[in-house]
Amino acid sequence: MQRGPVLLFLAWVCFLFFAGIGLFMSGFLLTRIELASSSSCSDPLVPPPWERQSLPPGSCWAPQRFSKAVLVIIDALRFEFARFNPAKASPLPYENKLSFLHHLATSQPRHARLYRFRADPPTATMQRIKGLTTGSPPPHVGSNFATYAIQEDNLLAQLVQNGRRVVFMGDDTWEGLFPKKFFRSYFFPSFNVKDLHTVDDGILQHLYPTVDSGEWDVLIAHFLGVDHCGHKHGPDHPEMTKKLTQMNEMLRSLVDHLGNDTLLLVAGDHGMTETGDHGGDSEKEVNAALFVYSKTALFGAGPPEEPEAVPQVNLVPTVALLLGVPIPYSNIGEVMAELFSGDGDAVSAALQQLSVYHINAKQVDRFLHSYSLVAQDLPAEQLQRLQELFSSAVEEHSRLLAQVQGVTLVPPELESRLGSLIGRFQLYLREARAVCTQSWARFHPLRMVGGCTLIAASCLLCYVASELAAASDSFYRSCLLYPLLWGSVVAVLLGLARVFTQEGLDLLLVSSWAAAASQLGFFWHWWGRHPKRARLAGSQPPLASVGLRQRLRAWLGLAFPMGILLFRCGAMFSDSFVVAEARVAPFLLASLVMLLVGKLHWDGRLTVPEGPKQHLLGFSSYRREIWYLLCLVAMLLVCVRLSGFFHQCREEIPQCRPSLFLSPLASLRNTRAKNLFYLLCVALLAGLVYAVRSWLRHYGNLNSSDPLVLFVRWGFPLVVLCIACYWAVASSADDSLGKLQELVQVAVVAFPWAVYGLASVGLLLLLCNPMTVFAKDTRESAGSIVTPYLGVPSSEVDFLHVIPQIYKRMQESQKSRLERGSCKATVAAYGLGSVYSAALVIALTLLGFLLMLLHSERLSLAFLLLFLEAFMLLHIHTRARGLAGDAEPFSVPWYAVISWLLAASQFFYSTGHQPIFPAIHWNAAFVGFHLDHSTNLLPAVLVGANTFASHILFAVGCPLLLLWPFVCEMPSSQKRKSKKEPREELQEVEEHMMEMRLRESPEKFSTALLQLGLKYLFVLGTQLLACVCAAMILRRHLMVWKVFAPKFLFESLGFVVSSICLLLGISLVMRVDCAVSSWFSQLQLR
Repeated sequence: MQRGPVLLFLAWVCFLFFAGIGLFMSGFLLTRIELASSSSCSDPLVPPPWERQSLPPGSCWAPQRFSKAVLVIIDALRFEFARFNPAKASPLPYENKLSFLHHLATSQPRHARLYRFRADPPTATMQRIKGLTTGSPPPHVGSNFATYAIQEDNLLAQLVQNGRRVVFMGDDTWEGLFPKKFFRSYFFPSFNVKDLHTVDDGILQHLYPTVDSGEWDVLIAHFLGVDHCGHKHGPDHPEMTKKLTQMNEMLRSLVDHLGNDTLLLVAGDHGMTETGDHGGDSEKEVNAALFVYSKTALFGAGPPEEPEAVPQVNLVPTVALLLGVPIPYSNIGEVMAELFSGDGDAVSAALQQLSVYHINAKQVDRFLHSYSLVAQDLPAEQLQRLQELFSSAVEEHSRLLAQVQGVTLVPPELESRLGSLIGRFQLYLREARAVCTQSWARFHPLRMVGGCTLIAASCLLCYVASELAAASDSFYRSCLLYPLLWGSVVAVLLGLARVFTQEGLDLLLVSSWAAAASQLGFFWHWWGRHPKRARLAGSQPPLASVGLRQRLRAWLGLAFPMGILLFRCGAMFSDSFVVAEARVAPFLLASLVMLLVGKLHWDGRLTVPEGPKQHLLGFSSYRREIWYLLCLVAMLLVCVRLSGFFHQCREEIPQCRPSLFLSPLASLRNTRAKNLFYLLCVALLAGLVYAVRSWLRHYGNLNSSDPLVLFVRWGFPLVVLCIACYWAVASSADDSLGKLQELVQVAVVAFPWAVYGLASVGLLLLLCNPMTVFAKDTRESAGSIVTPYLGVPSSEVDFLHVIPQIYKRMQESQKSRLERGSCKATVAAYGLGSVYSAALVIALTLLGFLLMLLHSERLSLAFLLLFLEAFMLLHIHTRARGLAGDAEPFSVPWYAVISWLLAASQFFYSTGHQPIFPAIHWNAAFVGFHLDHSTNLLPAVLVGANTFASHILFAVGCPLLLLWPFVCEMPSSQKRKSKKEPREELQEVEEHMMEMRLRESPEKFSTALLQLGLKYLFVLGTQLLACVCAAMILRRHLMVWKVFAPKFLFESLGFVVSSICLLLGISLVMRVDCAVSSWFSQLQLR
């Protein structure tokens, strides 16, 4: 068996796909150019000379209104959380809890005001912090979730540059974004969304002493309890009431500690959905709250009836000018001019507002000019229009100032001109922001086309190679070695060219060119070594040389599954389909299975003629096997239907309600219901172990005393016990008190680690010795044909026992004569016929335990349906092949591969996931971890395993599609050879060969694994290609960042996970084959 070339070829194909994905991402998710320039007090943006004389010491660009500022960020503070509605008699848990803000706004209307704080999507905390400090939207998708230091000019850099002392306390995300920028800092771990109190209590411990000390100029406190409570319980929960009440009391105490020269800002970085999630662009996610307060008057008039909506980037220029520091260079926000009105009359207030608008507009115009010199993504005609707006407004501003200067009484017409000019500056700033935000979805069309081409060529390569693998004797040399040489040569040449030209080495471009060259080498050698006639002949179906009806049947056998696949891929271009894919994927799977049964009936494989007369009259009867097949199909449809109860909702479907099974047991308030669900989940776990062990016992794989078999016997129940204990303590962790609480916290960490350890031990045992075969040497039992005389039989049972003994000795005697006197021992091997499948079943069970641990308790029901549906698909595939009379047992048909992948897609949704960021189960990162992680790698692995659980299980179990028909072979399938040796005939009558038939043709076995892997990658790649084309073609679509871009990202990550797990599954089969070869070698030495 050629193990190395098969794995190398599949790994090379995966590399081709990865290169295409990376190249497309670099063109589709390009970030905007970040300018290295920064603002300074010496910039020529200062007010005219007559205004500059009034600037107090330490002020830049505008007079400093406040010497200190406190920014309180309450993570996920949705606007509805901050708004107070006294008319509500019975408010929800998150309503009317911040009553102190309402008290300030109503009792001091010129000192306090509440705003709607509009966040730019996607609403991730990292992106919001960058927007709140730079005044410019960060890259839309490319680096939203990566913590790295902000290099762009920002508000904190300006404060530090101008000698201000910035103190921070709270979310440790700021530490990575602004290293060495804080005068004093108190960072607390932020990633554990189950921890509601550590960050908030840590801030409260330092907040009031720091404020009273006065050793600060700007104080930032980032609270996380509200956000974590939303993730853990949702907004409509009593815990949310407690957290918001705590924030209300914190603000009440904080105001008492503030001085008259201090500005207080209370802001939410984003909102949250009804399920407590965020990351998307729904109204509740982007609608945060902003509250502004000062003990000195801020506003010239009272608040409007409805709170004004303010973009988050507007906070940066406002705070900068209020504190007397320059506005960050790349800011595109609009100053909140009403905060600069002061206590004067309407004309002086308008002049002050006009002054800050003029500074803000000049800063934005400078940025647009600098940006347009280094980037070409801003439309020239829109830049020209903005320049005209700015120039006319500045000219009018100069004329107005000349007329107003020295005038004690401003005429009414000048007052109207002041208001009109303010409106023109507002129009310029808002249009400039709109132009930038629309244009900064920068695309690189050439890279996108190149990536799409690489993926498409990889799909074609998979299909061609799957057809060539069995037909060419020199397949690996011509289709693997030469392409690898081509790719290596191109990579080396590009690397040398980069070195000699002293340019930076772009590994992505080098990898893409190497992938393209290796693809070209494959197709070149394929085209050159296979004449046109052979290519055409090889492209015909197997029955092309027979009648039209048979040829049509052969084409339909491929058309049905491919039609389902192409329909699914074509529908990726519809946002409605992507939104509703959770219901469409199960429908396509059920349709494919029903079409398979219909095709078998149309081919006449389900019926047999009952006799000559009935045959002439057209009567026929159904085979007995059909009823078993129909039962399997019915059970599959039931599983498909039941899996729909575990769905997650998208905000595009407002009438949808998420499944109750997605929430953990700890969220249930009914103790009886909690206990019943717990017992049901534990019973299902025990049932899974019983089913797996029964299957292994049935095929003889539990008879030996090897470590792996002993682990299956005793380790599996122990894993179930640990998971059950973890579920028990996790569901009651919030109810425990005192010392019991400490024990529960220890148990919540200890039990998952016990599961991790046991599963790791099981997987290591599987890799070290995957053989689950019990060999019994029967040499000593050989003797005379007649059993030793033990006296007259005392009963009929004893008498009946003699006859089988005599028959068995006759068989042994006959075999010994056929062996012509061979003296080698006879060995009975139990479990050898299912040795490959047994290893995969054990591996899948262990992976299933790990993945169920990372999900909420009640989703174990979905995993049970997953295993049951996979079992049904394998048996349907086996029965369909048996009824169809497939003459090539080493080839897995396309319908089996496509149905297997449709089931993987189905259970992606049926385990509570959606291809959107708010639906990610972040809690999985802390299963077995109480505190924060030291690195992001481990939580990323845990969250990825939770998200792509179905992809992992179905990809690792993919070789079962090849192995299962051999495990379940029928006796009739073993009697098709016309002439056999007497010894072979006797052996086949005795027992089925099962998976040992694969070892009769090791070359065919390795080729079959290669073909299966290529077909699997072809189907995965075709789905990925559809998502890539949809994202590329619809990149200017209204729903591109809401639907198509997240779908592409999830599909790409799912492809990477599936391809790696596919390689692991095939590697496990080859490891078992290596162990079987060693076992036979040792047997021959006996």
